[in-house]
Amino acid sequence: MNPTLKAFLITAALVVAGALIFPSSYYFRVGSLIWINTLSVTGIVVLLGYVGLVSLGHAGFFAIGAYAVAILPAYGVPSGAAFLIGAAVAGGLALMVGRPILKLSGYYLAIATLGLGMLIWMVLTKESWLTGGPDGMVVSGFNPRHWFAAVGIKMKTTEAWYWLSGIFATIGVVLAVNLGNSPWGRALRAVHDSDVAASSLGVDVARAKVVAFAISAVYASVAGSLLSLANGYITPDTAGFMHSVEMVTMAVLGGAGTVYGAIVGSMILTALPQVLTVVAEYEHLVLGAVMVATMVAMRNGLVPALAALAHRWRSE
Repeated sequence: MNPTLKAFLITAALVVAGALIFPSSYYFRVGSLIWINTLSVTGIVVLLGYVGLVSLGHAGFFAIGAYAVAILPAYGVPSGAAFLIGAAVAGGLALMVGRPILKLSGYYLAIATLGLGMLIWMVLTKESWLTGGPDGMVVSGFNPRHWFAAVGIKMKTTEAWYWLSGIFATIGVVLAVNLGNSPWGRALRAVHDSDVAASSLGVDVARAKVVAFAISAVYASVAGSLLSLANGYITPDTAGFMHSVEMVTMAVLGGAGTVYGAIVGSMILTALPQVLTVVAEYEHLVLGAVMVATMVAMRNGLVPALAALAHRWRSE
């Protein structure tokens, strides 16, 4: 089966399955968070899995999208236009700062991207006149339920957000898989394996890294806009260091080398804390133990490890 079609069918089936089995609005809310996280983590997979670059400042791009739909409507810009402007600003900033930053490698690159994320966080925190400062700001009302009602589909607000975030996540996954299987995607993977070898084959290594960085920034911005609109409120914490670490952790846990790893990692690290509320006092201990055990037993992430296990089982 064509990989792009396969990705569409799998992701769409998961979205539909969730809608069929969720018993209440709470579950639809968690499901929305899963798909929003899937979208942002898919961008991490493009950068980390395809090109092999680590960014610890991607929450900054996430926050750009989140604050774009919070700030611009107050100046008469429609939410849809603000959504696109946020993605354009995030992608443009990534292109602008990407070339000097991406000349670095290893932990130097990680620290540089961390610094970028911290700069964005500081701007959002200090410029209270525009962003509301540490207290955050209210996001103007936007309800996708009206979109579905316009075509004769009636549903609750939480259900509408679930479907909208699921649609965006499906589109994001399909585009990432299509990119990975295109000639340009193979060039990105060549850069992941060796800059020197890729350059000797005619790949513009610097351009490939910068473009992948910009693509991942756009993914993060779109996810940030969705979360901001869904919550109706936003704070500078969305640009915080721990949020960046969370996104990278989701990608690595699920398997950074595959887009399906973004789905699995997002599902686990979004849903598991909700499950562990029954042992609230030990929630972080159990969550940490699960993550450590998984990475020790499956170093490439859950999806590649399970795929290898299934292949071995079929060959026997």
